Amino acid sequence: MDFSSPLRIGMAMWSHAPWQRSLYGRGCPSTERLSRYAETFSTVEGNTTFYATPKPATVVNWHQATPEDFRFTFKLPKTITHQYKLMHCQSQLSEFFQVMAPVAEKTGIWKIQLPASFGPAELPALSAFLKQLPQDMPVGVEVRHLAFFAKGEDEKALNRLLIEHQANRIIMDTRPVFSAPPTTEAVIDAHQKKPKVPVHAIATGHHPVVRFIGHPELAENDAFFANWLQRLALWLNEGKQPYLFIHTPDNDFAPELAVRLYRQLRQQMPLNTMLPELKLPEGGDQGTLL
Repeated sequence: MDFSSPLRIGMAMWSHAPWQRSLYGRGCPSTERLSRYAETFSTVEGNTTFYATPKPATVVNWHQATPEDFRFTFKLPKTITHQYKLMHCQSQLSEFFQVMAPVAEKTGIWKIQLPASFGPAELPALSAFLKQLPQDMPVGVEVRHLAFFAKGEDEKALNRLLIEHQANRIIMDTRPVFSAPPTTEAVIDAHQKKPKVPVHAIATGHHPVVRFIGHPELAENDAFFANWLQRLALWLNEGKQPYLFIHTPDNDFAPELAVRLYRQLRQQMPLNTMLPELKLPEGGDQGTLL
């Protein structure tokens, strides 16, 4: 993919065995999956850092496996966001960034995923935390407390805080997956783990982040993505660079869904802002993905 594109699109992971048939190409060893992934998609969600800080050698390998204009989005460790709730964690934060230094320049957004218990009363902690970060550090914040989705004073206060710090509010669209009947293990698991919150499509920074949790039947997602065609086009025309992450309940066909939705957006854009095509890496099964 042409990474000069004003839109970055990717998925929730870069290593997934079922993608051997479509994204990586047959015969691709697991050690080369990230580099194959990065030939097609321009960003990825690095969720592994939420659970554990990687080994320094692993971070170096991530840097070496990706082109210079590829962008990761790494979650801060849950010890910082969930255990300490952003307070009294400067040493842990410094240690994390020290380990992640080799990919710092390739990290498009550092993601702060907050627990559902992190509510309006904790906003001062979020403000203090953002103030201690470098001003040029791109940050995304994902909230799950229902008060931040009620369109009241609490949500307004959150949005003002994010705008003040040029922090991007991460938008999760779970409507598609919750419209799927809970008849498979993957959908049942998604219904249990994904937050069922309203979609408030607001850009509080330069890089709006959309996490689209899709329906397992690819065509069923079109109706839910229709509003995003308008919103993403608007942000692009305003000079913003959105990040769009595509999920499905088991992620087996997430690459196919990503290409399907991206092509709809590409058709939506005027010629002067035409988005480049997505192309498979050499050796990919063109018929499967495209």
